[in-house]
Amino acid sequence: MKFIIQKDYLVQSVQDVMKAITSRTTIPILTGIKIVATDEGVTLTGSDSDISIESFIPKEENDIEIVEIHRTGSIVLQAKFFSEIVKKLPTNQVEIEVEQLQTVIRSGKSEFNLNGLDSEEYPHLPELSEQNILKIPTDILKNIIKQTVFAVSTSETRPVLTGVNWKVEHGDLICIATDSHRLALRKAKINSNEEQVYNIVIPGKSLNELNRILDDDNESVEIVITENQILFKTKHILFFSRLLEGNYPDTNRLIPTESKTDIIVNAKEFLQAIDRASLLAREGRNNVVKFSTLNENVIEISSFTPEIGKVVEELVSESISGEELKISFSAKYMMDALKALEGTEIKISFTGAMRPFVIHPINDDAILQLILPVRTY
Repeated sequence: MKFIIQKDYLVQSVQDVMKAITSRTTIPILTGIKIVATDEGVTLTGSDSDISIESFIPKEENDIEIVEIHRTGSIVLQAKFFSEIVKKLPTNQVEIEVEQLQTVIRSGKSEFNLNGLDSEEYPHLPELSEQNILKIPTDILKNIIKQTVFAVSTSETRPVLTGVNWKVEHGDLICIATDSHRLALRKAKINSNEEQVYNIVIPGKSLNELNRILDDDNESVEIVITENQILFKTKHILFFSRLLEGNYPDTNRLIPTESKTDIIVNAKEFLQAIDRASLLAREGRNNVVKFSTLNENVIEISSFTPEIGKVVEELVSESISGEELKISFSAKYMMDALKALEGTEIKISFTGAMRPFVIHPINDDAILQLILPVRTY
């Protein structure tokens, strides 16, 4: 195998596939990057057997030559060393030549020799039949991930809650994440045929890595779902993830359908007030802040930690309707929820001091955040 490649493209591809590689794998060859040169271009692959990422660098793009293929072939190189070498090469032209697993990397006056591994021993990526393809614009997919994945559980006691539940029916995608103390829900229209119905759970870790790789554009991402795998496909990237096994809990009954107190408030001002109150709530009791309605559309946000001190802040809301309310909740959960919501004005609907409450942008039912209160009053 021998090819000459533009360094920038190689660096970007290496960074993408590195997101799937971990040093903790039980399969030694998976600590490497698989490199395959064909007449069409160069493909790099990284995998930890849960996530696999394949990045393709074409010979040319927009009439600009990126790769010059002299001899086709393949090799697996130690990811840790190869990625560090590539980043630090002196010129923008990189030559990679392989003779019987011995790999030479040349750039300018630098020359590295690396021992490679036989690519035949590298596990094959799953073959997914591409009959049922869903399509979703990249920018919407990135938003969906950002607005849900933070609410997955970090505890392995219920593995299914470490993922995001995706349901597809009638061209609607419904994404739900919960750690049993809070819940994030996002709906979106997607390009699918009416018969396609799915109910799957994608690991939160996979979605976080996918989000880092996707460009900020509105090109469509193609999605292929099988029984235990999902594939996200963009122009030059294939991103495979295994799916989590088990039934995701039915969360519909958690979401209140009526409320006793409704508050409309400016999201940014509210977030900043919660952030300030949380400064004195960091220690101990899961950074709890107290929230109460006063008269004349005023709400009070306070926090008290005996050994540190207290903070009280009043905030004027757009409107308050319904019963008076005193409630306590985690400042972190509230700030996470507010950062995920889009829109300047949000509505918070309460059904009592010890019942879950719902936050969503005004006039937008496609996104919703739910938080369970903390008993302090």
